[in-house]
Amino acid sequence: MARRAEGTLRSISVAAFILVAATPLAAQKSEGPADFVKDSVIYVDGQPVVAGPKTAFKGVKSIADIKPGFWVKGEGKRRADGVIVAVKLEARPNGMDKGEADIIKMSDQAEKLWVDKKMMFEPADSGKINKIGDILETGPEVDRVRTIMDRLRPQQIPATALRVRVVRTKDWNASAMANGAIWVYTGLMDAMDDNELAIVLGHELAHFSYEHSRRKMTSSKNTWGQVLAVGGQVAGSVVGGSAGQLAAMGGQLGASALLTGYSREFEDQADRVGLRYVYEAGYDPKKGPALWTKFKEKYGEEDKVSNFFTGDHSRPTERIKNIEQQIRWHYSK
Repeated sequence: MARRAEGTLRSISVAAFILVAATPLAAQKSEGPADFVKDSVIYVDGQPVVAGPKTAFKGVKSIADIKPGFWVKGEGKRRADGVIVAVKLEARPNGMDKGEADIIKMSDQAEKLWVDKKMMFEPADSGKINKIGDILETGPEVDRVRTIMDRLRPQQIPATALRVRVVRTKDWNASAMANGAIWVYTGLMDAMDDNELAIVLGHELAHFSYEHSRRKMTSSKNTWGQVLAVGGQVAGSVVGGSAGQLAAMGGQLGASALLTGYSREFEDQADRVGLRYVYEAGYDPKKGPALWTKFKEKYGEEDKVSNFFTGDHSRPTERIKNIEQQIRWHYSK
């Protein structure tokens, strides 16, 4: 049975919240969905946020007025118990622009190419491909990962929005596409217990729910241009290209443009939000430091491989320190 906070939790789809920590904590910024609301508490960036006696609201009169799908911006200060007291809070309905819709469409194309060929791959020289691994659609490994993800999924994300796919390979990796496709490698699954795997999946789920892929692509003209160019080639290949061209284009679109590592800001945020998903689902967020100790032992302090899950992230020691702080604030009891 998934653990939930007392009372009824309502999910908020997309939000942005700027957190200004009280001294001696350093100021910090983050954005993404406020995933849960309980009474007068809203959870955004994995953190509990409340209104204070002098909170200035814009667009709403109180936290209770915030509806699922509203875009929220705020400023606040952190109390000693880790709760953020909002100083300013703005909320408005959120939408999707054409650029975001195009990125999702291209993600759909790449996912379909991989699924149709029953393997994940990336382009190599001379139009060839490098096979990463076969895609498993049934079996105990698939059942395990999909069961965990369904527990982690906050209420505002329907089950139909996610497709968790397992890739048969000894490597450790996991990744998320903008369209809700979550990819997990069997090598990683074999090395993790369910609590640790839930932390990995919660991290990837946060990349999707906080729209990191779409925000990354649309914020960079160079990256956006690359995606549009490759997407056009994929569309042409689907209509009349050869199988080899189709495979290469699909791999380029997926691996190179749509699954690459996020900024350190997004990665650290996915850690914080992922822990919140883990906790609310009844898994143990306190396993986070042990999980990252395993990654540190396998890959060292610096990232030695192209790995979507560890890519452009804080060094493992720093990551463990950040997670331990989140545990002290929110999950130590």
